[in-house]
Amino acid sequence: MSEISLLFLTLIALNLLIKLGLNTRQSASAQRHQQQVPAAFCNVIDLESHQKAAAYTQAKMRLGQLSLIIDTAWLLLLTLGGGINVLYRMAATVTGHEATLGTGLVFLISLGLVSSLVDLPLGIYRQFRLEAQFGFNRMTPRLFVTDLLRNALISLVIALPLLSLILWLLDLATPLSWFWAWLGWMMFNALLLFIYPVVIAPLFNKFTPMPDSPHKQKLDALLHRCGFSAAGLFVMDGSKRSAHANAYFTGFGNNRRIVLFDTLLDQLTPEQLEAVLAHEIGHYQCKHLQKRLVLMAVISMVLLWALFQLLHAPWFYMGLGVNVANPATALALFSLTMPLCLLPLTPLSNALSRQHEYEADAYAAQNSNAQALIQALITMYRENAATLTPDALYSLFHDSHPPAALRIRHLEMLAHKALTRV
Repeated sequence: MSEISLLFLTLIALNLLIKLGLNTRQSASAQRHQQQVPAAFCNVIDLESHQKAAAYTQAKMRLGQLSLIIDTAWLLLLTLGGGINVLYRMAATVTGHEATLGTGLVFLISLGLVSSLVDLPLGIYRQFRLEAQFGFNRMTPRLFVTDLLRNALISLVIALPLLSLILWLLDLATPLSWFWAWLGWMMFNALLLFIYPVVIAPLFNKFTPMPDSPHKQKLDALLHRCGFSAAGLFVMDGSKRSAHANAYFTGFGNNRRIVLFDTLLDQLTPEQLEAVLAHEIGHYQCKHLQKRLVLMAVISMVLLWALFQLLHAPWFYMGLGVNVANPATALALFSLTMPLCLLPLTPLSNALSRQHEYEADAYAAQNSNAQALIQALITMYRENAATLTPDALYSLFHDSHPPAALRIRHLEMLAHKALTRV
């Protein structure tokens, strides 16, 4: 076995052990605190809701452990087990050519399809057993299948031109091929952000302009006060798939829109919903989307440059069990193995995301009511069965939002400062 193969196996083992350990810590933390509501929430979260959240967390962690083992086995089967070689030979048989753009496309699409089928059983269990057990599932089997087919079709329509461009540029192998591939990737992402709210999202959900109500009057007043213009306030029929509630800001330019789950409207008062909307506006006013795009641009540029360097490195293919060296197999190998190397950077990404959440909360506290946002968050924690006692190390690697206790404490400080100023 080559040194590269040994290094690859070491990386796989380290990633698996770290992730299994983090899941174990998270489950243990939920179990350890399940008999008592944390002091910060004892007056607003009842013990039954807290215990439901603890049980939900432990169930998700158990399923996560199984998912990690299956994903690791699948990665080994594809690489050192020869799975990529088998799929590429099948693609070459379909196209009748060993190394063409068409063969590469058939191979990559087949790889994505087979990988999705490997994930499907756990996806079905998660939706119809785990989510149903805790009262969150609203999905019907028919809708589940319809969503799968829609996702597959949309992914195919989106992936074909993008993959064709990237494979063609990598095949040219000019000194700047990686740069043009990066530029095409960034243009694709910008286009996707622009069309997603008006073309893709409506294929899955119904988006209805928010009707006149006390909720809407509050929200319109907030938008006017913040000087924020959007394509509209929309209510999404999220309840047809799940009882979970959320709100988000999407799109840019003339396609900017704010989306509220219908389940959220049932859970929050007008004042609380106003505070949640102020938080979403805060993300826009603090330019978090732009900052994320810049970070993504830098990271994707580095990754595409690295992929180009590996394109003609025989050790890269042979060390990972692949005997066909071309842009398609290189792209597949790179996509499968790079997450192993990027795990140590995950806490940095999450730290940035959590900082953005704190900034958006601060904006909401300035332009609405911090106490109302606290009440809204507590309601969402309770209704979504979110754990109030996450393990600190698990949270570092997995949570893009601050832990509940820290976020509430930050908002309470902001509310106190606002009262002091008055």
